[in-house]
Amino acid sequence: MLFAVFPSAAHLHPVVPLARALQSAGHEVRIAMHPDMVGTVTAAGLTAVPVGTPDDLRPVVDLSRHPERLDQLTANLALDTEDPGDWREKWRHVCNVLSLYPAVLDDLVDFARGWRPDLVVWDAFCLPGAVAAHLVGAAHVRYLWGQDNIGWLRQRSLAARDADDPLPGLMKPLLAPYGLDFREEFLTGQFTLDLMPPGLALPLDVRRIPVRRVPYNGVGHHPAWLRERPARPRVCFTLGLGGRGRQFFRETGVALPELLDAVADLDVELVATLDDGQVAELTDVPPHVRTTGYVPLDQLLPSCAAVVHHGGGGTFATAVAHEVPQLVVPLPFWAELATARYVHRKGAGILRPSAEFAADTFREDLRRLLHEESFRRGAAALHEESLATPAPGDVVPVLERLAARPART
Repeated sequence: MLFAVFPSAAHLHPVVPLARALQSAGHEVRIAMHPDMVGTVTAAGLTAVPVGTPDDLRPVVDLSRHPERLDQLTANLALDTEDPGDWREKWRHVCNVLSLYPAVLDDLVDFARGWRPDLVVWDAFCLPGAVAAHLVGAAHVRYLWGQDNIGWLRQRSLAARDADDPLPGLMKPLLAPYGLDFREEFLTGQFTLDLMPPGLALPLDVRRIPVRRVPYNGVGHHPAWLRERPARPRVCFTLGLGGRGRQFFRETGVALPELLDAVADLDVELVATLDDGQVAELTDVPPHVRTTGYVPLDQLLPSCAAVVHHGGGGTFATAVAHEVPQLVVPLPFWAELATARYVHRKGAGILRPSAEFAADTFREDLRRLLHEESFRRGAAALHEESLATPAPGDVVPVLERLAARPART
C-alpha cells in the first residue's frame, strides 16, 4: 500500500491512523513524501520514501518548518459552496496548487515500478499518485483531508463547458511524457476516501468511501501538568499547525495580551498553544493562563471543557472525538467557514465571525460554552454521529478488495 502525500503535516496527519491500520493488518505500507518530511513520517511509526529533491516544493515545505511564513497565506483557495462567488477564479488558484506536485512524478513512478504497489492512496493535491498507479496497473484511491473543493469546482467547470478551463494545461505536462491521455480518475480517483463527516461531504458524482477521521496530531511527551485534573474548567486556544490560523490576531484586530486579559477574572484555566515568537512577546501572563508550545491536541483536549480555534480540520476532528464544545472564528483558507457552520447548526458550538471577535464577545462566548448545557449535548451528539462512520480499521477490508481487483501490468 503506497501513500503519496503532499509535504505538510496537516496533510499527513489525517491518514496516519489508516496507514497504521493497514500496517497492523499485515500489509506493507510506504509513505512517499518530500525528503524534508521523512522525520515526520517515521515519527508516526511508518516507513518513508523520499521523492523529489530537497529543493522541490521548497516554499510549501518551509511553511511547515517556519510558522512565521504562514502569514503569507491567503483565502484564494477557500470555497463557500453556499455562495461560491467567482468560482472560475477559485478553480484557477486550485489548479495552480495542483501544478506544484508534478516535480516529483518521475521519482514516484520509478519507485512504483520497482516496488509494485497493489494500491496507491494519494492526497487530493498529489495527482502524480494516480499516474504512477495507472502505469503499474495498481488500483488507486484519492483521499480527502478536507472538503472536496477540487471535485466541486471540476463538476462546475464541466457543467459550464468552460473554454478557459486551466485543467488541460495542468495535465498535459503530467501525462504527455508517459503517452497518456487524460481521464477523470487522474483528478478525482477511481474511488475517494472521504474523511469529512456526512454533514460536510459535498454531494458529488464520485465513488465515495467514508472513513472516520481518528485524531492524530503528531507525537510528543505527555507534560506533567496534563497528568493532574484541572482545578477549574480548562479552555484550549489553538491556532493549528497550518492554514491561516497564524493570522488570527491580524484578522480579528485583537492582540494576544488583550485576549489573555479578557479571561483573567473568569473561573477558567486558559491553555494557549503558541509558537516561540508569540510566547517571547508576552511580558505579563494573567493568573490561570498557561502559555505553551505545541502539545498534540489528542493529549490536551480530553481535559478541556471548550476549545477556541480558526476552523482547521484537525482541531475540529479532535474536538468531535472528545466531545468538546467549540468556539470557531473561521479564517477562510479551504473550508473553515463550512466547518464553523456545521458546528453551529449541530448545536456543538458557536460561530463567531472574525469581524465580530473582540475581548467582550470572547468572554461572553466562553461563558455560554461553559455554562449552557445545550453545547455539551450538541458536542456529544456530534461525537455519536461521527461514530456511525467506519473507523480506519473497518475500511481496511474495502481497500483490500480494491487492491485485488486490477490486473498487473
